[in-house]
Amino acid sequence: MVVNNNSDKSYTIKDLPLYERPREKLIKYGVESLSNAELIAIIIRTGHNEDTAIDLANRLLSMDSSGIRFLSQATVEELTNVKGIGYCKASQIIAAIELGKRISSSGLGSKMKVDSPLIIVELLMDEMKFLNKEHFRVVLLNTKNQIISIEEISVGNLNSSIVHPREVFNIAIRRSANSVILVHNHPSGDSTPSTEDINITHRLVEAGNIIGIKVLDHIIIGDNNYTSFKQKKII
Repeated sequence: MVVNNNSDKSYTIKDLPLYERPREKLIKYGVESLSNAELIAIIIRTGHNEDTAIDLANRLLSMDSSGIRFLSQATVEELTNVKGIGYCKASQIIAAIELGKRISSSGLGSKMKVDSPLIIVELLMDEMKFLNKEHFRVVLLNTKNQIISIEEISVGNLNSSIVHPREVFNIAIRRSANSVILVHNHPSGDSTPSTEDINITHRLVEAGNIIGIKVLDHIIIGDNNYTSFKQKKII
């Protein structure tokens, strides 16, 4: 006698009614019409046992209270803790997120001129507002205030032992930068500068003045908010 074990059945998007299938919704109404779970479902394609791909997507989004923000920094090991998410699905999700990050940063034109803090904010906000650790970066500029490159200096809690003038200006000297803009994020989402932020900034400004590479601004990225030290007249 052959036993049909339904528990081993893999459910797919095709098991849903046509009008509920994410791919068909995307084609008919555009990608903007899809929820986060539906977008993830398209990436992972299939479900597991009695769960559809959308069910798995919702499980992924509920792993942490920050939802999709958590996924932006999740590891393969963390994703595979969800039943039904193996290495293949986890890799697909991480690859898709990384592509999004690279597309976001691809707007860094070598001739892009920085004449406002908003230029830097628009370039980096979408990526940096989701980071769950403090990332300190330096924007290198030429004599025309055009971006040469954006370099990451440190990852972790911002303090004077991690953000040392040597690390900041070494890369600036090697890339023949004329000036720099400092950037870091606050994982809390609040871009209000701390006392340590201000102290480090003053230290870097002084070092830059000695070396001859001016610090034009320090921008703190929050969750859809930012603080410019130059605008606030802190420097």
